[in-house]
Amino acid sequence: MGNANYHHPLKLVSTGSHPELAEEVARYLGVELVPTDDRVFACGELYNKPMETVRGCDVYVITTATENVNHDMMELFILLDALKRSFAYTIHVVMPHFAYSRQDRVASPREPISAKLMADLIETAGADHVVTLRLHSDQIQGFFNFPVDNLAAERLFINYFKAKELENMVVVSPDAGGAKAAKKFADSLGAELAIVHKHRPGHNVSEVMNIVGEVEGKTCILYDDMIDTAGSVTAAKKALDSAGANSDVYLVATHPVFSGSAVERLTEAKLKEVVVTNSIPIPEEKKFPGLKVISVGELLADVITNVHDARSLTEVMRGENKRK
Repeated sequence: MGNANYHHPLKLVSTGSHPELAEEVARYLGVELVPTDDRVFACGELYNKPMETVRGCDVYVITTATENVNHDMMELFILLDALKRSFAYTIHVVMPHFAYSRQDRVASPREPISAKLMADLIETAGADHVVTLRLHSDQIQGFFNFPVDNLAAERLFINYFKAKELENMVVVSPDAGGAKAAKKFADSLGAELAIVHKHRPGHNVSEVMNIVGEVEGKTCILYDDMIDTAGSVTAAKKALDSAGANSDVYLVATHPVFSGSAVERLTEAKLKEVVVTNSIPIPEEKKFPGLKVISVGELLADVITNVHDARSLTEVMRGENKRK
C-alpha cells in the first residue's frame, strides 16, 4: 500500500443474460472473463461466486437489465456480495441498461421510487462505482452515494448518420422530456429540431397532439432513450406522415427493450431504419427488416481502460481514446 504507483490487477466478470456483450468487451481489453459458478437451486434460490481469486483486484462486472430483469438483478446482488467478501479492491458495475430506470419519481400517490431502491441495493451489495448508458433521467445519478458515469451512445449514432450523408435532416424528439438530448444530437448533425407534443392518459399509452417545428418535406430522425412497446414512437411516425415529412423516417434509440407488440408495431410503421445499440440482447425472434444494431462493446472497453488508469472519460466520449 506504500507504493503510490501500484496498479491493481483488472478482472472482468460477467453476470446476467447478456454474456455476448461481456465477451466482446473482454476481447477488446485482451483479457479473459473470470469464470463464475452461477446456479439455481431446486427451491428457486440463486447462487453466484467467482471461480478464481479477486483479492486486491479492480473488478468490473458486466451486466444489463433484460427481459429477465428480476433474475438478472438478484444474480448481480449475490455476485457483488461474493466479490466484496472475497476482498476485491474495488467493484465497478458496468450496466448499459439500468434496471427500473423509469420508476424514478412519485407521479401519483403511494408509488415507489424503484430506481432509488435499485441504487441502494447495488450499493449495499458491495459496488463502488456504476457505469451506465443513457439513464432515463439524469437525476438517477443522485440516487447513489458513490460515483456514477452516465454515458451517451450519441457518438456512435452521429458517426453512423454522418456516413449516410443525408440531406435536409430534422431530429425529432417523441416527447418534451427528451428534447434536450435530441437538441444535442441535432446540433452534432447540423440538423434542425422538432418536438412531438403528446398527452399520455395511462402507462404505455400515448396520444400524439401536435408537432412543434418544421418537418414538411424533411428527412426525420426520431431520437429517444429507449423503445419499449413502441407505442409512442410509432404514433410519432404517424404524426410525421400527416405533417408531410419525407417518407424516409429513421428511429434511433439506445435501449431496444422491445416489449409486447413492439416488433409488430415497428414493422407496420414502415420506418426506413430502426437504429439501436446492443445494450440489451435482441433475440432472433425480435429482429426484423430495417433493424440496425450498433455495438457498445468497444466504447465500454475504452471506458473501463480509462477508469482503471484514472484518466478522464472525455476523450472516450469524443472518440479520441486509444487503448494501450
